[in-house]
Amino acid sequence: MAYSRAHKRLNMIRQNGQGETVGERLIGLEKECLRVSAEGTISQRPHPRALGAALTNPVITTDFSEALLEIVTPPFNDVRETLDFLCQAQRFVHANLEDGEFLWSTSMPCVLNGESSIRVAQYGSSNAGRMKTIYRDGLGLRYGKSMQVIAGVHFNFSFSDSFWRYYRELAGSTLNETDFISEQYFHLIRNLLRYGWLVPYLFGASPAICKTFLGDRPKPPEMDVYNHNTYYERYGTSLRMGDIGYTNKKEGDAGARADYSAVAPFVGCLYEALTRPHEKFSRLGLKNAAGEYQQLSTTLLQIENEYYSTVRPKQIPDGNEMPMLALLRRGVRYVELRSLDVNAYHPLGISEEQVRFVEILMLFALCQESPLLSDAEQKKIDYNMNAVAHRGREPGLCLHTCERGEIPLRDYGSELMDAMTPFAEFLDSVYGSDVFSASLLAQKAKFLDPNLTPSAHMIEEMLEQDGSFYGFALRKSLEHKAYFEQKSVNAGIEAMLREQAATSLQKQAAMEAADTQSLDAYLADYFKQLRCDELAAYREANGR
Repeated sequence: MAYSRAHKRLNMIRQNGQGETVGERLIGLEKECLRVSAEGTISQRPHPRALGAALTNPVITTDFSEALLEIVTPPFNDVRETLDFLCQAQRFVHANLEDGEFLWSTSMPCVLNGESSIRVAQYGSSNAGRMKTIYRDGLGLRYGKSMQVIAGVHFNFSFSDSFWRYYRELAGSTLNETDFISEQYFHLIRNLLRYGWLVPYLFGASPAICKTFLGDRPKPPEMDVYNHNTYYERYGTSLRMGDIGYTNKKEGDAGARADYSAVAPFVGCLYEALTRPHEKFSRLGLKNAAGEYQQLSTTLLQIENEYYSTVRPKQIPDGNEMPMLALLRRGVRYVELRSLDVNAYHPLGISEEQVRFVEILMLFALCQESPLLSDAEQKKIDYNMNAVAHRGREPGLCLHTCERGEIPLRDYGSELMDAMTPFAEFLDSVYGSDVFSASLLAQKAKFLDPNLTPSAHMIEEMLEQDGSFYGFALRKSLEHKAYFEQKSVNAGIEAMLREQAATSLQKQAAMEAADTQSLDAYLADYFKQLRCDELAAYREANGR
């Protein structure tokens, strides 16, 4: 059977009474959302001081744009604590916005008045802050600004140390604990890539865009005109994850491709991309005519985060340590799933039902067989993700597999839901509830009836309201604003958020006062890490 390994592993976990160690996992969320003006256009105001310093506040920061907020929860063992924290943080943000601003409810952005209306995020005058802004300047220069203000929700997940000790014993591995954990996280990641198309199909909520998103670019041929200010794709689920979003295709065309077989090959691919000169980016120039940095480097990638993937292995860097060196030195600490659209139908941007399903998927992906990815399979993975993003609800759509050829999406999805059913039942038993089985049943229904998907609901609501994407998103945004205005305050979280904001401003000021190094020297020291001993083998292999 195709899923016999997964079910065998699950039975061993169950029979050995390891439900408690599985239940010790941690889940954190990162939600991006645009600040918009009272008129529904992207905000031109600076990051509100009441929210603290974006550079040093670990909870409320910014992503590409000054207007693109990112709210980061700590990891919690209780999913409801994670969601409550996210809720309280958004309530806090809304309470501290100015001049009628509010948060946009969808992944695809609000009205954009050209790329000049997208202000790149500012992090102050310290070298660390200037580096973050220069990196974003480089992204805008290389790929354009519009795609950088698409928002999403990132799902951070880790199993507990006690679970890994048991699972290593179960696997009979002779690897040390760190190497075993990393091996298993990459095993999980490969399956998240294989089955990752499930996420945009089930939860995709970006089948339409405001015409201003494209600027002067022509309408993509696969898009239809909805009305004078909206384009959409009839069967689209998540245009954010398709060709118009910031996806692997951008780097794939330039030749970057991560190797998900293990930590060392993964780091080797990143090293190669960080050190390989790129003709187009070299022509753009490291600095502008005024002698100011406009990108961090002229190589294929400026830093590791420029490589987009739907899932990333993560380790927490130590100070200014490069993320890939953190991985190489201490292994994988958690995985970050990045393919969730902002849920326009929920004020938080993600529902408990979604979180429960992703948790089922994580455990299934760990237990299921996970051979290494060949180039042929990677192409099929890319095809499936793009096909689902643009045509996921199309009747008769087939997905590609290596072993079984083409499979109708409806059949493949239903099959996977059935394969995951024992995992949902097991997690129900761990937590003493039926929330996992209920979530899985809700997702299975979407394969029997695509009209139950959020993308279908969006298109239907736009048609019923005789409106547009802008009208739909504005209506939901204002509904969510009212929700947070009426939400009761959790005094403990509120006090923590205020303290974090105040402390972050102090930290940024201290960093700026302590800087004595020139920016040139600071960047040289940062990239000097590429010459460290741990990367010697990659330098030799690449002739660098």
